[in-house]
Amino acid sequence: ADLYALTQEIVAAQGLPAYEISNHARSGAESRHNLTYWRYGEYVGVGPGAHGRFVENGRRVVTIAERMPETWANLVEAKGHGVTGGETLTRSEEADEFLLMGLRLAEGIDLSRYEAFSGRSLSTARLSMLQGEGLVAPIGNARLRATPAGMIVLDAVVADLAR
Repeated sequence: ADLYALTQEIVAAQGLPAYEISNHARSGAESRHNLTYWRYGEYVGVGPGAHGRFVENGRRVVTIAERMPETWANLVEAKGHGVTGGETLTRSEEADEFLLMGLRLAEGIDLSRYEAFSGRSLSTARLSMLQGEGLVAPIGNARLRATPAGMIVLDAVVADLAR
């Protein structure tokens, strides 16, 4: 934790603030590619070992492609794609993934989007407890973010919120 905090301090002092738990950039130079994942956007995985997440019939679908390049190429030739697995996520799984990915970001999560995924609000009692411990903080009335202390224990923060 000390090395992480020191790294955050040094990189920020060089004009590269953290926009994500382990990524830094000048304003406007953030990785748009990775922001798609962290903002829980949709993407199609193309190529050996690729995975995708997209919405179909109102539910998020996860796809997994064959990992071995030659086997993947044979599947594409035979079936037109190399997808070998996948599933449709439950609302609860979507909400958990949204929390895990979004709270990695300095901008945090949109609370109404969480409610749309989960069908419920975050527990007021858990939010109060985590705020009291200095692990999360509201951004206005519409967003929630992990604090620097919360980023260090983010898996535990997400587990508390997801209950």
